[in-house]
Amino acid sequence: MYKPVQKPKNRHNIRLKIGKTYFTFKRYLQWWFGGKKFAYTRKETTLDYEHFSHQTPLLRKLKDVDMYLQHNKIVNLRIAIPLLNGIIINPGETFSYWKLIGRPTKRKGYVEGMILKNGSFEAGIGGGLCQLSNLIYWMTIHTPLTVIERHRHGFDVFPDSDRTQPFGSGATCFYNYLDLMIENNTEQPFQLSLEVTDKVLKGAWKSTFAPICKYEVYEKEHLIQAMYSWYTRHNRIFRKKYDLGGSLLADEFVVENHAIMMYAPLLPGSTNIS
Repeated sequence: MYKPVQKPKNRHNIRLKIGKTYFTFKRYLQWWFGGKKFAYTRKETTLDYEHFSHQTPLLRKLKDVDMYLQHNKIVNLRIAIPLLNGIIINPGETFSYWKLIGRPTKRKGYVEGMILKNGSFEAGIGGGLCQLSNLIYWMTIHTPLTVIERHRHGFDVFPDSDRTQPFGSGATCFYNYLDLMIENNTEQPFQLSLEVTDKVLKGAWKSTFAPICKYEVYEKEHLIQAMYSWYTRHNRIFRKKYDLGGSLLADEFVVENHAIMMYAPLLPGSTNIS
């Protein structure tokens, strides 16, 4: 049984602003003085061997969400992707999502997209970039790269319409203190390849050496838990590591997820309710 998830306290706007300023500056200090060697090298030609690829649809009909926010998301993705596409993470280097993209501002061309906030959504400059961080995280846990920082929303806002991945298999982002950071602890470079079309967001991790193993990511102990007047959702994500002959090498814990549900859970496919 998972521990109960409590709803976050409502904070005064002044306190929220002070907190945002504190954590933003703290992140800058970590970037400047944290002792990490960040990935900056970009290569236009792609490396030879693909380790994992994935794509996600750009437009989904979501309840009460105006489609213009999703069309604007595509605008934002087209600005951010060139800053990440082709980036090389050499052995010993760290990939930082926000350090490479920078602050998304109107001056840079970013427009209002959908931002999830406190169990709901609103329009915000640069909204929709979480789809990109979700894709990168999902691809990364299918490779030997190591995720050292990842965040997930504390609220589960939308039902599992056409979901193809386990609950909690993405990574939310908010400049700059909710970052996605990935370390290369292998002996070979990895390159991130990204593309946005009119319909899908595509990505791949590539390297100079062919993969020697493959991964299967899955969830365990999925649970929807009834609280006083709301429901919470939980699971644990694992991955199985196989050699190319199909022999199991390891079954590894990846992450544990907890979220407050913002929709009715008694829907087809919503099982394990306690």
